[in-house]
Amino acid sequence: MTASKAPSTSQPAKPGVPSHPTTLGDMPGSYWFAAAVVGLVLLFWQFGPTMQSLVADWDAEEDYSHGYLVPPFALLMLWVRRESLPKDSRIPGWGGIAFLLLAVVVRYMGDRLFLKPLAGWSLMLWIGGLTWVLTGRRGFLWAAPAILFLFFMIPLPFRVEQLLSWQLQTITTRFSTVILECLGQPAISEGHTLIVGDQVLEVEQACSGLRMFIGIAAVAFAMIVLQGRPWWENVMMALSVAPVAMLANALRVVITAILLGMFHGENEAKMIHDGAGWFMIVIATVLFSALTALLRKLVLPVEVVSSQEALRHQAAT
Repeated sequence: MTASKAPSTSQPAKPGVPSHPTTLGDMPGSYWFAAAVVGLVLLFWQFGPTMQSLVADWDAEEDYSHGYLVPPFALLMLWVRRESLPKDSRIPGWGGIAFLLLAVVVRYMGDRLFLKPLAGWSLMLWIGGLTWVLTGRRGFLWAAPAILFLFFMIPLPFRVEQLLSWQLQTITTRFSTVILECLGQPAISEGHTLIVGDQVLEVEQACSGLRMFIGIAAVAFAMIVLQGRPWWENVMMALSVAPVAMLANALRVVITAILLGMFHGENEAKMIHDGAGWFMIVIATVLFSALTALLRKLVLPVEVVSSQEALRHQAAT
């Protein structure tokens, strides 16, 4: 007596065409095109006024003039890391709906309470929720660093900005005085006023270094995400943001004070002030990179020696 198999009623799937695409790797290129179009339409429809307000802040406040560079750089971060996109991420990611609802609530609270930063943060939440829905949970985690990077384009709350600027003004004034005295310059600080010989410089809020602080923090964040450094080096990079930014801003004030003592014209003073600001951003980035490279060279030999000793001990046993 032999058993016979019942004829199969299911139709074989066509080669190369998935029957039920549930992962990113199964989706065709048309899916990404449609997702991009729908995402942009919803973005401008829901957050058009919010983005206009952000652009107005970037134009009006020097501390946030870098906001124009943040979205393109966030896209660049995604493009550089595109090979690590998890193709097995299941879609749609229904967990992203919670982010979308939260974004609507946060935006509503921001409009009701007249808190502009909440509207900007709701934009980040909405982008994160849409990313989760379209790319799944693992795709959202992959894109999370670029989404978090958008934080640098959103102005800080007014009270936080005022408190931080005041503290940075005080530190910059005192630090600049010490550097000038070490250079043999007759410098005295009174509050946020710096007196260098016959020159009287006011370290105003615009010169507090908040823009430099945010810029260096953005550079540190990007280096941590893109370079894949060891955890201890990432910690050192994060801890060095504040001292490097403050040193660079103090050097800006020192260079400005010295050059203003040599050139007394109004046009020359404006050029020196603006030029020193942009130049110090470059100097701060160089200082930051040099510091992390130095730390790496100091620690790397210790790690090499430790690994060699471990190999010798293993060979001996």
